[in-house]
Amino acid sequence: MKKIFISCALSFIWAPYVSAQKFQQEFGNPRKNYVESVAMTDQTDSCYHVGQPATLKIMAKEGGRPLNGVMLRYKTGPEMFLPEQFDSVPFVAGTAVIPMGTMTEPGFLACQYEFMAGGKKQTDLVKLAFDPTRIRSFSDNPKDFDQFWKKALEEAKKQPLEPQYYDVPDATDAKLETKLVRLHVGKNKWIYGYLTRPLDGKKHPVVLVPPGAGSGKISPSDYFSKKGFVYLKIEIHDNDQRLPDNEYNLMRQQKCDGYMRRGMESKDSYYYKDVYVGCARAVDFLCSLPDWDGKNVIVTGGSQGGALTIVAAALNEKVTLCAPFYPALCDLTGFLHHRAGGWPKFFTSFYKDGRIDIPQEQAVSTLQYFDVVNFARRLNVPVFCSWGYSDDTCSPTSIWAAWNEISAPKVCDITPTSAHWRFAESQDKCLQWMMNHLK
Repeated sequence: MKKIFISCALSFIWAPYVSAQKFQQEFGNPRKNYVESVAMTDQTDSCYHVGQPATLKIMAKEGGRPLNGVMLRYKTGPEMFLPEQFDSVPFVAGTAVIPMGTMTEPGFLACQYEFMAGGKKQTDLVKLAFDPTRIRSFSDNPKDFDQFWKKALEEAKKQPLEPQYYDVPDATDAKLETKLVRLHVGKNKWIYGYLTRPLDGKKHPVVLVPPGAGSGKISPSDYFSKKGFVYLKIEIHDNDQRLPDNEYNLMRQQKCDGYMRRGMESKDSYYYKDVYVGCARAVDFLCSLPDWDGKNVIVTGGSQGGALTIVAAALNEKVTLCAPFYPALCDLTGFLHHRAGGWPKFFTSFYKDGRIDIPQEQAVSTLQYFDVVNFARRLNVPVFCSWGYSDDTCSPTSIWAAWNEISAPKVCDITPTSAHWRFAESQDKCLQWMMNHLK
């Protein structure tokens, strides 16, 4: 009976896949989506001036035929402050026109829209910028900010890194070696990371890649090592990456749930204090390796990893290049001023990780020491940053607030249609920028 059940289960799982294969073999592989749609602004860069009215055109086809008479539902407003109610407008000859209005202050207007085509709901989110170079942060710059972090680093450096190495045979070959390494980066703080390095006997630049938000497993990668870098990809919670998935998931749920709110009562107890210092110490580890070229130290990552990229570059003078993607933790008090703030969206009610369990004044007092805006103000190495305008996780408003504070040499790659992800072309640009700036 058990064998029959397994057979039926496998048949159920594989049926859609086999069906798709048969369709392609019999009728060919479609080269376009049945429903095609694109949102076009009347400014090619999606940027407007305050007071300038904006219009958004949605053009859509179904099976190559322009939609006609189909209703498009939409709502517009300041990003992350959209109204509950939808308005609607019909598609006429494949085009629906949405009057976006304007803004009275620098920031972003958002439009969420949906329509039925191809038998299902089609949805998207588009944001338009209004004088983004004038967006300023609401984050205060504490007078003892530098003193606080100098002391934290000095305390962490009293602890030897004591690297522990574990073999990763599946990610090692004749050209590249990968080890799982555990580092003691503070008095009571450890992190794990996958260290991948070329086996050519030469000296190489080093690259640190901090993780995005969450506590899931990381995986080894050869992306940078194949291009001649010693590459360390880390996690920040001291979660043993060797555990079986079921044990790992149970452990991380108990250990890491709500970590972005933990210890917020004080700047000395906040969870991110050891994380920020730990990333700076991970740079020290890379610079202790015998195959470091002694010159080039790069930090790059996305989202929370983008925030930690800026932090590590500001805290560790060994860093020579800083390349964040859509950084989180920027302009953390934005929502208190009725403007979109950065992830974790503190002081909001619509995102669970943004909940504050302590008095507001106490939280604000702590967070100013961890707001990435204040680390961006202290960057003194070249910066490459890439982000999109449709991001509803790390708001473009908050990223611009940090970007506008950077006085170091900087290059931005803005792709208005991207959200909380990057185009491969943006990653290619970043890599080329790194290569061009190597000493």
